[in-house]
Amino acid sequence: MREGSLDAPTRHPLDWQNPDFYDLEKIDAELRRVFDICHGCRRCFNLCDSFPRLFDLIDASPTGELDEVKSADFKPVVDACTLCDLCYMTKCPYVPPHEFNLDFPHLMLRYRAAERKAGHKDAIGDQLSQTDRNGKLAGLAAPVVNWASARGNGLTRGLMEAVADVHHDAVLPEFHGKTFVARAKADPAPANAAAPGAGKRKAAIYATCFVNYNSPDIGVAAQKILAHNGVSLRVDYPGCCGMPRLEQGDLDDVAARAKTVAAFYAPLIDQGYDIIALVPSCALMMKFEWPLILPDDPLIKKLAQATFDISEYIVDIAKKDGLAPGLKPLDGGVTLHLACHARAQNMGNKAVDLLKLIPGYDKGGDLAVIERCSGHGGSWGVRKDFFEVGMKVGKPVARTAVKENKAHIASECPLAAIHIRQGMEREGKDKDGFILPARADHPVELFARAYGLL
Repeated sequence: MREGSLDAPTRHPLDWQNPDFYDLEKIDAELRRVFDICHGCRRCFNLCDSFPRLFDLIDASPTGELDEVKSADFKPVVDACTLCDLCYMTKCPYVPPHEFNLDFPHLMLRYRAAERKAGHKDAIGDQLSQTDRNGKLAGLAAPVVNWASARGNGLTRGLMEAVADVHHDAVLPEFHGKTFVARAKADPAPANAAAPGAGKRKAAIYATCFVNYNSPDIGVAAQKILAHNGVSLRVDYPGCCGMPRLEQGDLDDVAARAKTVAAFYAPLIDQGYDIIALVPSCALMMKFEWPLILPDDPLIKKLAQATFDISEYIVDIAKKDGLAPGLKPLDGGVTLHLACHARAQNMGNKAVDLLKLIPGYDKGGDLAVIERCSGHGGSWGVRKDFFEVGMKVGKPVARTAVKENKAHIASECPLAAIHIRQGMEREGKDKDGFILPARADHPVELFARAYGLL
C-alpha cells in the first residue's frame, strides 16, 4: 500500500437512499476502519477538535489502540466535526482514489443521518437550522430581536443559554427588517455601459439566507461592484441551500432544497445567466455537495457548472474582461482569513486575488493572509457546549490577527469573521498598541469601499 496519492482527490456520491447507509453496525465497522487509519497517521491533529478527541480516546485506552475504545464513546468525536472539509481537501493522504478510500467528513455526516433516522434528533439544532423561518420571524421585530440577542444583555442571554443552548458570551449576527432581496428591488443598480466588459455578462445573485436576513451589506456591495463592471443583474432567493440542515444530517431536507433551487435557476442558466453565491458554504453546496447527494439530477449538474463564488467571479471579470476604473487604495491594512468552505471549493485563493486588485495590495503590501480554521463551524460555534471549543480552535487565527494589527479584519465567511473578531478582542485586550477593528468585513465590502461604492 502506498502512502498518499499523486492523483487529485475525488469524492464518491452519497448512497443515502440505500438502507445500508443507515445501518448502525455497518457504520460502526466503517468508523473503526477509518479511525484506526487516522490513529496511525495523526496528520490532522491540529485541524479541529474531532481528531484530538479521537486520539485522546485511543491513548487513554488500556492498550493504546482503538480496539479497546467503546463505540458509545465515538459520539463526541462526531459532534465536534463541523463539516469544514479541510481534512479531506488539505491534509488526508488517503482520500479517493487512494485504496484506503477515506472521507472523514462524509462519514461523520452518515453517522448523524443514521442518528436522525433512528429518532435521535438534536431538537435545538433543528430549530437553529431553520434559517428561513427564523430570518422571516426575526425580521418582523429586528430591533427587539437584536436587543435581546446582544452580547452582554443580562436580561436575556442567560435565558437564551438555558432554553436555546446558545452560549451567553457568543456574538450573534443581527437581523434586518429589510432583506437584501428587498433592498435590491428598491435599488436595482443598472449595469455600467462604460465598463470594459459591459454587455458580456448576465448574473443572478443568489442572496443566501445569511446575506438576505443577517448581512444585506454584503449583497449590496456585490451588487454594486458587478453593476459597476457592466454585469446585467438580478437578485433572487429561492430558499436556503441547506448547509445548516446538512450539519443536522437531514439529507431528505437538503435534497428537497437542492431540487427547488436548481429548478428555479435552470431557466435563467438557459438564458445565459451565471449564478453567483455570496457565501462560500452555499457555493460549496451548489458546486459539490448537491451533485454528490443527487448525482443523476440534470438540473443539479447544470447549476453546479454555472455557479461561481462572488470573489471567484469578480477575479474572473478582471482576468477576462478587465475591471472598470475607479479602484483606490484603502485606508489601512487588511488581515484576510481564508474560509474553510472557500478553500474546499478547490478554486485557489480567490479572496487574496480579489484584494490584490486594489492599489496598494497588488504586491501584497499591508495584506496579511491567514489560512487556518476560525473554529466557528456554523451554528455549532454558538452552542453552549462548543463555543469555548470553537474559541480554542480559532485561537491561533485570533492571535495572528492581533499580531498583524491591521485596520481591517475580513473573511469570506461572515460567521467566521464575527468569531475571529471576538477572538481578537480576547487575545488583544492586554496588548499595547492593539486596536480592535470596528467591524468584521467580507472581502467584497472592502472592494466596494475601494471603488467608493458604499
